[in-house]
Amino acid sequence: MSTTTHAPKAIDPSASLHAEALGLAKNHGRLAGRRVIVVGAGQRTTVDEAPSIGNGRAMSVLFAREGASVACLDVNKDAADDTVAQITGEGGKAFTDVVDVADVAAIAPAVERCAQRLGGLDGLALNVGISSGLSLPKMTAEAWDRDYAVNVRSHMLFAQKALEVMAPGGAIILISSMASQRAGGRNPAYESSKAAQIALGRAIARAGEDKGIRCNVIAPGFMDTPMGRDASRRRSDRAVTVPFGRQGTGWEVAYTALFLISNESSYVNAHTLFLDAGHMGGIVRG
Repeated sequence: MSTTTHAPKAIDPSASLHAEALGLAKNHGRLAGRRVIVVGAGQRTTVDEAPSIGNGRAMSVLFAREGASVACLDVNKDAADDTVAQITGEGGKAFTDVVDVADVAAIAPAVERCAQRLGGLDGLALNVGISSGLSLPKMTAEAWDRDYAVNVRSHMLFAQKALEVMAPGGAIILISSMASQRAGGRNPAYESSKAAQIALGRAIARAGEDKGIRCNVIAPGFMDTPMGRDASRRRSDRAVTVPFGRQGTGWEVAYTALFLISNESSYVNAHTLFLDAGHMGGIVRG
């Protein structure tokens, strides 16, 4: 008796790369007149000759393309300014605000300041996140607390203030990660803080219900963003099993966020959407 092994079928990654995934789709005014804060609107400098777009920048640009006025918050002024320059260069409306989300006292004033400049607040997208990259045996209390301060505490404080000043019927988005469900990265502070964001999203949704303010969470899988490329440089086998033969794009996160922050998703609340092309459901390349 002989056994035959079959190599995986060749796949064309471009088959699933539509105009939206590349940031090239037509715009339809889906956020016309809306006022949105994006926290983590800049992106890190990359060594790549053809850099990918990060989730925060893609969301900011897409929201503005769809008619929103956008407050681009980041700890790095230059990075936020670059996002604003792209938006205004396309005829959109945006401005930079600088805030260190690890500074407890800085968050509420930043939300209030941006809401005043925007003339109100209809949406909040929380994209900021860090990772110490330390395994459990090497974890320190200081590194743990830093990851949680940025990834969880800041999100709670931003949402707390936003719920106070946001117009009824608004929406809040948190960006979690597929890592919230897996221990594959041996990165317990990141993984557990991303899991905490999912529970926090439900709590925000519950707190916002009286004003009709929704909160949903997006949990991306393997993404071709500056952070994703840095992770791939550390682990060359990081995404070998991705569906469709490719990682996701920042634009795909942005279009998901666009739906969840728009009125099109008016009855979607306290939900976590795993943006992973089915990876968590067993759609993997073998």
